[in-house]
Amino acid sequence: MRSATPKVLHALAGRTMLGHAMAAARELDPLQVAVVVRHERELVAAAAAEIDPAALVVDQDEIPGTGRAVQCALDALDARAHAGRAAQLVHDDAVDDELHADHANGGDHPLGDGLDGAVVVLAGDIPLLDGATLGQLLAAHHADGNAVTILTTEVADATGYGRIVREAGTGDVQAIVEHKDATPTQREIREINSSVYVFDAAVLRRGLAGLGTDNAQGEVYLTDVVASARAEGGAVRAVLSDDPMLVEGVNDRVALATLGAELNRRVLTEWMRAGVTVVDPATTWVDVDVELAPDVTLLPGTQLHGATKVDSGATIGPDTTLTDVEVGPGATVVRTHGSLSVIGPDASVGPFAYLRPGTELGTKGKIGTFVEVKNSQIGEGSKVPHLSYIGDTTIGEHTNIGAAAVTVNYDGQTKHRTVIGSYAKTGADTMFVAPVTVGDGAYTGAGSVIVKDVPAGALGVARAQQRNVEGWVERRWPGTPAAEAAGRARAEGSDQQLGAQAQQQLAAHNALTGAIPVVPPADQGSAASTDPADSSDPTEGSTQR
Repeated sequence: MRSATPKVLHALAGRTMLGHAMAAARELDPLQVAVVVRHERELVAAAAAEIDPAALVVDQDEIPGTGRAVQCALDALDARAHAGRAAQLVHDDAVDDELHADHANGGDHPLGDGLDGAVVVLAGDIPLLDGATLGQLLAAHHADGNAVTILTTEVADATGYGRIVREAGTGDVQAIVEHKDATPTQREIREINSSVYVFDAAVLRRGLAGLGTDNAQGEVYLTDVVASARAEGGAVRAVLSDDPMLVEGVNDRVALATLGAELNRRVLTEWMRAGVTVVDPATTWVDVDVELAPDVTLLPGTQLHGATKVDSGATIGPDTTLTDVEVGPGATVVRTHGSLSVIGPDASVGPFAYLRPGTELGTKGKIGTFVEVKNSQIGEGSKVPHLSYIGDTTIGEHTNIGAAAVTVNYDGQTKHRTVIGSYAKTGADTMFVAPVTVGDGAYTGAGSVIVKDVPAGALGVARAQQRNVEGWVERRWPGTPAAEAAGRARAEGSDQQLGAQAQQQLAAHNALTGAIPVVPPADQGSAASTDPADSSDPTEGSTQR
């Protein structure tokens, strides 16, 4: 793989190859799963324990080969079986004494040989192998009473694979010959070994005891157990899979990409047959652990990862990536990147939204264009339509957050929380400096910096008064197009072209700020008062967005 990451920890469809192998094994409901590790032992062992804490991690020693790997695993499983048997005997001293006496006289070991029954062996680099195929292999093993049952397939080019040599007449497996040890005639065989087996435990134990390294690779081959099983008179048979991709191995990143694409195609096919619309399968990627309900629609460029769950009637995409996100029925998520979030029923997200972990959007809520939300709960029917950052915040129901709102949650040391109540309306470009609370039904003026709590039903305004410096452009930038335009406008009296209401508001504002008052013409009504007591509310209209 040319990678610092062990081969079996490379991932496709949301799982490592090791994860795929262990998931397939667990579908058989086995008494015990054992994972043999050698190369990069610490990394692989830690990954196996995270995937399945009940799995037994077994170290292979420096002796190479698949046979040695299985031998180490069987020794560990036998030791566990002995421990369990010993625990049972402790409760029956008479039986324990009898068994030890029998063993002293040449009888069987008092704890038995160890593990018994069927032992399934599979490789960690065949990610498309599923539990159903393993189940069929195990069923055939039991039905035929085989000593060994092998999963095989046929390929056009068998170079590098072990060949299945069958017995003439019966079709039983006579031997498995590795490519480097095969004769020219044997290399013409197209049926190959998949490295997936079912052994009778006793047959496996005896066969492993006699293995050597007399081959071109100098390794202990598990395939040599086939010959020993036949020598004992046991039945060795093969189950031929007509789907070579199921047992295709990964040896480089080209194969990883090829099998990843094939696995994704199979996942999408299964979901489409279950009632999901996938508009463009070529650009849609869905991990194996994703859950989709009927009547979900996935638009082009959609990627659903991890434990994402999408309920009926929801539409995802285009160009959307969700990881571990729950999407409620009827919701729409457009051009959005999200992780560890919950989107409620009939809610709307995007386009160009970013949902960070801890985001919860209520029923019929909205997170709109260029909005980032983190660790926040947005109530039913509430909206954050555009150009805002909402972090560490709780928003009630049916509240509207104006454009360019920011919850200022970090003071350089600690994250603080903002609380905005229900049925509130906040003006555009409002900064909420946490910790701060805005009550139910409250308003904030556009451009305000809210540093104190706003009571329920109050209007919070916190901004400096506007000051106009007349003639500044012409003095600062004389001769520029802007200065010339300003001069022409003043010469033409363009300010007098304002409507009566606008002129009155401007006059009131100028009276407050000390700017030169603008008096409307006589034919447009009486002059606006310059007395602040007579002026209109300077915050009127400040919540417009």
